[in-house]
Amino acid sequence: MIESSDLRMTRIPLNHGAGHMPALGFGTLIPDAAETITASRDALEAGFRHFDCAERYGNEREVGTALQAGLAAGGIAREDIFVTTKLWNSNHRPERVEPAFQGSLDRLGLKYLDLYLIHTPFAFQPGDDQDPRDQSGNVIYDQGVTLLDTWKAMESLVDHGKCRAIGLSDVSLNEVKPIYESARIKPAVVQVESHPYLPETELLEFCKEKGIVFLAFAPLGHGMKPGLLEDPIISAIAERVGKTPAQVLLAWAVQRGTALLTTPRSAARAKENFDIFPLPKDALDEINRIQTRQRLNPVVETGVPGFIPKARGAEQGS
Repeated sequence: MIESSDLRMTRIPLNHGAGHMPALGFGTLIPDAAETITASRDALEAGFRHFDCAERYGNEREVGTALQAGLAAGGIAREDIFVTTKLWNSNHRPERVEPAFQGSLDRLGLKYLDLYLIHTPFAFQPGDDQDPRDQSGNVIYDQGVTLLDTWKAMESLVDHGKCRAIGLSDVSLNEVKPIYESARIKPAVVQVESHPYLPETELLEFCKEKGIVFLAFAPLGHGMKPGLLEDPIISAIAERVGKTPAQVLLAWAVQRGTALLTTPRSAARAKENFDIFPLPKDALDEINRIQTRQRLNPVVETGVPGFIPKARGAEQGS
């Protein structure tokens, strides 16, 4: 499944001939508009060619600005860049899918998307309010639409040629299986939180068996302290191989057959996160034996992303 022995250049084929996803992806969940532009430009300059966006992040226009500037200045072709964005929960009704997709495409300033994901399997009350709440502050869900209804509308986007692949995000295996079994166009990608504290082994094995790309967000533990970057096993391996803990974690993710998203905020951090090399087998085995289990983002239970404050914006991940 993995195409290159150089982890930095690894590209994973998508099913149905929908191209290849660069394993190293830049996640664009950044609250500040100006910082979104500079961080996206720095990521492009460091070598990232995979950019993960979402309507919910509120900064597709800024990411598009950075990508257009990079394409114009750096001799990079559009075909060299893999761009993803996501359908938000309040647009799950089939009639809302195409307008939401087109809105994202326009904000990004692109003619097509490489990948469009259903951001979460939860449908919220349809409308322009992305976070609909009742008087008690509870999320208002939409019981009048199923995930399969939404998926069928996603399939029509591929039929019309503006979207090359579709997939799911923030799902469990129990939600992936019925969609996979019923879908005319199978999910190309499943994006979920994953790191050594949440390896999602069963879902990963299912994805490998079915030719679905497993895309991990929060591979560095979302910067939680103390967390993965301070884990004694990770730190000892980093010392031994002459790499940083972040580089160890990212290499582990790619070597186990997943793509990943990371959100470096500076040019130096972007270079660090891109500059990864294979770990020896004994190091991989040590990481796989880590017993700690911790989920950092509760989005899979509610559809409300844990990394996005209710007011506005936030950080890496769903």
